[in-house]
Amino acid sequence: VTGASFVVFNGALKTSSGFLAKSSIVEDGLMVQITRETMESLRQALRDKKDFKITCGKTDTGDVKEYVDICWVENEEKTNKG
Repeated sequence: VTGASFVVFNGALKTSSGFLAKSSIVEDGLMVQITRETMESLRQALRDKKDFKITCGKTDTGDVKEYVDICWVENEEKTNKG
């Protein structure tokens, strides 16, 4: 679990890169590099206020270790007020 001050979604990851998605810490935030298709799905999920899961790692390995979960919550008191 990583806490971040901001999240950047970059939709320029090429499918030929061999990655499903890549995440990295940038300063005090998180950058998630995703394909254009995943970006379109993410945008639709945000419009519909639906949870969305991004699987990070190489496409050819079955052992995926990272996920970026975007979750909508009912109770805002438990979220970061800053």
